[in-house]
Amino acid sequence: MLVGTSLKMYFTHARTVEWTRTVAAGLRERSLDGVEPFVIPQFPSIPACLEAARSSGLAVGAQDVATHDAGAFTGEVSAAVLAEIGCRYVEAGHAERRALFGETDDIVAAKADAALRHGLTPIVCVGEPDRGDPARAIDHCLDQIRAALCVADAADRDGEIVIAYEPVWAIGAPEPAGVDHIRAVCSALRDAPPARPRRRRVIYGGSARPGLLPLIADTVDGIFLGRNAHEPSAFEAVLDDAASLG
Repeated sequence: MLVGTSLKMYFTHARTVEWTRTVAAGLRERSLDGVEPFVIPQFPSIPACLEAARSSGLAVGAQDVATHDAGAFTGEVSAAVLAEIGCRYVEAGHAERRALFGETDDIVAAKADAALRHGLTPIVCVGEPDRGDPARAIDHCLDQIRAALCVADAADRDGEIVIAYEPVWAIGAPEPAGVDHIRAVCSALRDAPPARPRRRRVIYGGSARPGLLPLIADTVDGIFLGRNAHEPSAFEAVLDDAASLG
C-alpha cells in the first residue's frame, strides 16, 4: 500500500528536512510490511531528504520533471539527474501545474515518458474539474490517463505507473470527495484495461486525511496526502492505518 505526500511549496528547507527526519525515525521503529511510504519535497531539499530518509524505507520523489534529458533548458531538472541522485517518483499532470503553468496533455505525456525512460515511476495526476456523478468522472480520468501515457505506450516503455485520482474540486477543500464516489472512480480506474501491460497502481488524493484509507482500501492501492500530512504525526497515523489493513 502506497502512502505518500507532496509538500508542495509550503515548507522551508529546514522544516522539510526536519519533517523527513521525524518520519524516517518513526519508520525505523515501526513494522510496516506491505506499506511503501514516500515524500515529495521541493527540488533543493531532495538531496537532504534522501540522506535523512536513508535506511528507513521512505522513498523520495520530485514535484516536476523536464521533458528533455539534457541541453539548454534553463531552470529545468531532468529525469536523468533525478534518477542519478536517488529519486523514485515524479509527479506529472497535477491540476495546479495545468492551471497555473499551462501544462497540456502533450507536456504531461512527455514528462511521464521522460520519467519512465530513466527508471522513475511517474505519479500521473488525474481528476475531473467539477463535482458530478462518478460515471462522468471515470470517463474524464480515463481520457487523461490515455493522453498521459500515449508517448510512453508508443515507445513501448517499461516501468510502473501510479495514477493519483485527485478530483480538482476536492483539492484544498475542507473535506475529500465522498467515500462512495472515491470507491466508484478508483475501482473503475484500476479495472480499466491498459493500452500496454505494465504495473499500474491507483491512489487517492484530494484533501485525503487520516481515517480515510480504511474506508476505501479495497478499491485503491494507496493514498496521496497534502496539507493533512504537514504534521508528522498525521502522516504516521495514515501509515498505521495502512499497516492495520494487512
